[in-house]
Amino acid sequence: MKKIIPIAIILLLVVWGVGAYNGLVSKDEDVEGQWAQVETAYQRRADLIPNLVETVKGYADFEQETLTGVIEARAKATQVTIDPSNLTPEAIAQFEQAQQGLSSALSRLLVTVERYPNLKADQQFLNLQAQLEGTENRIAVARNRFNESVRDYNKSVRTFPTVLFAKLTGFDQKGYFESSEGADQAPQVNFD
Repeated sequence: MKKIIPIAIILLLVVWGVGAYNGLVSKDEDVEGQWAQVETAYQRRADLIPNLVETVKGYADFEQETLTGVIEARAKATQVTIDPSNLTPEAIAQFEQAQQGLSSALSRLLVTVERYPNLKADQQFLNLQAQLEGTENRIAVARNRFNESVRDYNKSVRTFPTVLFAKLTGFDQKGYFESSEGADQAPQVNFD
């Protein structure tokens, strides 16, 4: 009888350890899956930009510098990638900085478009503009879902007694997707 109690305790600890490990793995996979959704939404935006640029190029008197800026910003944004297993705040900030450059270039393009009534009335341009707007909404939703899965994962990694097991097995906290500096300020739009 005395041997059964220690064996039962060890068995319970093993069962708990397996359950804790599997739970952490599941939540880690959820975080990586949500990060993939964020990248997919940004990729959709990057894929729409060449069509938008080509549509705008059709208007000969359009500012070439603005188009070049959009193309360069897109190239920079698509070069920055993050390994989903290394979702540190620094890596996420670097990714967001590249995406912010593209957002700024697109904003300048759309402000410049205001000077061209024929372009603003072009159906293909209007469709692309609507798709870009929808994509920006998808990006926001994907970032929110990513942050929710990171919060759930981080709570599991930091909660006792799982925190002990997480440290032993290498499960570290993940970084959140944070807004870029100055995002709390409303953008200034000037059509001059």
